[in-house]
Parts: sequence; C-alpha cells; structure tokens
Amino acid sequence: MFIHRRIAHRLIVLLLLAGTAPLAAAFDAPAPASSALLPPGQVTELQGVSVSGVQPGPGLWKVSKGDHVLWVLGTLELLPKGMVWQARDVQAAIADSQQVLDKPQFKVDAKLGFFGTLGILPSLIGVRNNPDGKHLVDVVPPDQYAHWLVLKKKYLGWDNGVEKQRPIFAAFALFLAAIKQADLTDDMIDPLIKKAAAQHDLKPTPINYTVVVDQPKAIVKDFKKGPLEDGDCFAKTLDHLDSDVALMRARANAWATGDLDALRRLPLSNQLQVCLAAVNQSAISHELGLTDIEANIESTWAAAAIKALGNNRVTFAQLPMERLLGKHDYLAPLQAQGYTVTLPEGLTDAAPESAVAPALTAKAASTTGARPR
Repeated sequence: MFIHRRIAHRLIVLLLLAGTAPLAAAFDAPAPASSALLPPGQVTELQGVSVSGVQPGPGLWKVSKGDHVLWVLGTLELLPKGMVWQARDVQAAIADSQQVLDKPQFKVDAKLGFFGTLGILPSLIGVRNNPDGKHLVDVVPPDQYAHWLVLKKKYLGWDNGVEKQRPIFAAFALFLAAIKQADLTDDMIDPLIKKAAAQHDLKPTPINYTVVVDQPKAIVKDFKKGPLEDGDCFAKTLDHLDSDVALMRARANAWATGDLDALRRLPLSNQLQVCLAAVNQSAISHELGLTDIEANIESTWAAAAIKALGNNRVTFAQLPMERLLGKHDYLAPLQAQGYTVTLPEGLTDAAPESAVAPALTAKAASTTGARPR
C-alpha cells in the first residue's frame, strides 16, 4: 500500500483523529492553485514505462550563511520501482551533518490515550460511507456512475464495499489501485536516509505541526452525518485518472534521472487540488483550523531550519519537491533573511522572482571545498 503523509492528512484528521490510518494516498504536496488542468489523455504518452537501473537522483539545494550549511533534498513520494538510487551526494551530506531534519508534516493529538483510542474505534465504523446508507449510484450522476463502473472493473475488480463510500473516498481508492499498477514505489527515500543517519549515530529530528482535537467523537459523529462537496473531485478523478498516473510516472522518471528542469515543467494534478478543496471547504475543516495548515507547516519548518543552521556547521533536510520548485518555495523566507540559496545541478532556470547562485551537488561541493568538513 502506498502511503503519502501530506495531502491525505486532512482526510485522516477529519476521519480518524485517533491515529488509526486505513487510508493511504499516492499524492505529492498540493501545487499552487494556478496549476493548469490537463485535458484527459494529454499526458498519457509522456512516459509509457518507468526508468530502471542505477540512477543519480536530483542534486541538493544548499542554504548557507558563513560556514554553516543546510543541504536540502527535494523528494517525491512515488519513484520508479525498478530504479537503484545512487545516493552518494545524500550519503556524503549526512556523513558531514550534525543533525538530520525529517520531512515536515502535521500530526493529530486527540489526547485519548490507549483506552480512549479503543473507545473511539466503534464510532469510526462506516466513517467513509455515505450518510443514510446511500450508495454511489444514488449520489452521483448516471453518466459518471457508468464511467466509474468501467474504471472500477479495470483497477478495483469487483470490490462492492467501495460502493458504499462517499465519492471522495471512492476516488481515492480508485487512484490508489491505479498507482499500484504503474511500477512506482514509495519505499525508497526514507529508508536510505534513516540508514545513512543511523550509520553516523543520528536520528532524524521530527518537524511536526500538531493539531489538537478536543472532542474527536463529536467531530466524527458530525462528519458522518454532514455533507461534503466532493462531486467535482469524483468527476475529475474519473476524467483524468490515466493521464494523472502517466504524469506521476513522468515526474518520477525526471526525479530519478536528476532532470529538475523537466520536473519543474511537469505540473501536478489539478484533480488533487479539487479533492483537497472539498476537504478544506468542509465545516469540520474550518472548525479544526485546517484551512491554514500549509502556512503553519511552513513556519514550523522554517523555524527548525534556522535553528539548525545556527547550531550546526552542517545539517541535512528533506522537503517535498513542490516546496522547492513551486511558487510556494520554503527556502524563499530564508533567502529573504540573508541566507544564500544555491540551486542544485540539473536546475538551470533561476528561481521565480529571485536570483540565486549557480548549482552544485553535495558531491561536487565536497571536491571544491565548498562543503564544510
């Protein structure tokens, strides 16, 4: 099962609250709202197969002030399953580091404890289902349901349990099933980083923004009964499923080969934005304050990065690639505070609305003396 810990978290917060997570999603962090929606089939010819064999992966971003350096790896969750990542730059940077920062994410604290968690589990039964016992055929237009049956047979087989679910969860289930057939894996980056860190007696420092939920049972109860404007999410998923999978494969190939210019040109799926918007606009999302979650995660990461830069000669961190290549660049605030940001090898375009230094990978930097020893 592919597990992505970013875009699915809002759904997990709304549904699970106690830390149980049957949902998983193969999505990267959301793109800017201006991302263009690609017509169905436009990218299906981009990459028919995933790359394989030994691949270099991308170079590293370098953030520095004086002789203190933060090396940043841009990550994708889904990468080619048949690839062997030659991660020498990452391993060298971690070997020099005094601290490794984990990926930024948010956590849910329902303050339930073990017995409280057991107590809430019964209320989670059926939490993904449509209210009033309705099925998909009852809540989506007939033409969409006919399209759904075709794709369901192709990717999910005869799983009738999904017919009870709300459109957004049926859409996620369909997408996950399609990803499983695309020769992509999410089990590559984290294990390598943790292994390299452990070899130098380092443990990744969590970078978490925590959402506290005071009355999880009441929230789950309200969610199960309340509406969710997820029809557009369902429709976009059906219309763009094959093209979205091809697009993710193309992005994975670009990451594997270190072609960051190509990766920057490949947009994220607008369908993901539509599904996330359905959650953002829900009453429960507003009640929990999840509408500002991205800004809170960014500020939490920036504070941790600045602290690490002050305390350590060398620090290693990872960020979703969309937080480095997109308009919502996590490094921009650091640059505004006087830190120098150096682009990695393989990224020739200047960062949007800013001038940055030429590229160096960690390996190249070490041979030129640019990386502190």
